[in-house]
Amino acid sequence: MNTPRPHSTPLAPIRSMGPGHRERMFRHLVALSPEDRYLRFGYAANDAHIRRYIDGINLETDDVFGIFNRRLELLAMAHLAYAPTSDCAHCAEFGVSVLAHARGRSYGKRMFERAVMHARNQGVELVFIHALTENKVMLSIAAQAGARLVRDGSETEAFLQIPPANFDSLVTEMVQEQWAQSDYRWKVQMRAFRHLLRGLPLVGHHSHGAGTGESQGGRVS
Repeated sequence: MNTPRPHSTPLAPIRSMGPGHRERMFRHLVALSPEDRYLRFGYAANDAHIRRYIDGINLETDDVFGIFNRRLELLAMAHLAYAPTSDCAHCAEFGVSVLAHARGRSYGKRMFERAVMHARNQGVELVFIHALTENKVMLSIAAQAGARLVRDGSETEAFLQIPPANFDSLVTEMVQEQWAQSDYRWKVQMRAFRHLLRGLPLVGHHSHGAGTGESQGGRVS
C-alpha cells in the first residue's frame, strides 16, 4: 500500500476547522472563478449552491482543513467526508480547492497528505476522489500518491488504500495540528496588533513639524 510522504512538498501549517469558520469557508469558495467552481463541484455552482454546500457540511462527522495567510484569508480548503458504503465500511471522500493567487505552492498536495494522514488515524481504509476527468491537477496528486484511477467518460474516480494507523502517524498528526493551531493564534494576534496600530496617531507628528528634525524654515543644522 502506498501513502503520501508527509514532507515531500514545502511545509505549510494546515489546521482543522470548526463551525466558527463556516463564513470563511463560504468566502473562500465564492472567490473561485466559474471554471474552478466547475472543477471543484463538477457543475456550475453559483453562490446559492455553495451556501447550501457549506451549511450542509456536518462538522461533527466530517473534517475540514485549511491553510490561512497572515491576513487570515483561507487560501486552501479540503473537505474529508466519511462515506461508508456496502462495499467499504471505512471510506472517506476527499475534495480540495485552492485560490488562484495561492497556486504553485503544492498546497493541494499538502492538503491531500494531511487529510490522508487524518483519515488513516481515524481508521479509514480507503480514501477516494470523484473528479472530472479534465481535472488533471487533482488526478495527478492522487496518482502520485499511488491511487488507482478508474475513468468513466467525463468523470474519473481515484481510490487510495491506506494502512492502519501507527505510533508515528498519530504523533505526526498531533504535532502538525498543534503547530497549525499555534500559527493561527499568532496570526490572529498579529492582525489585532496591526488593527490597533492603525488606530493610533503617528508618534511625533504635529501640525508645525515639531519632532521631525526639521523646522518650518528649513533643516536644523
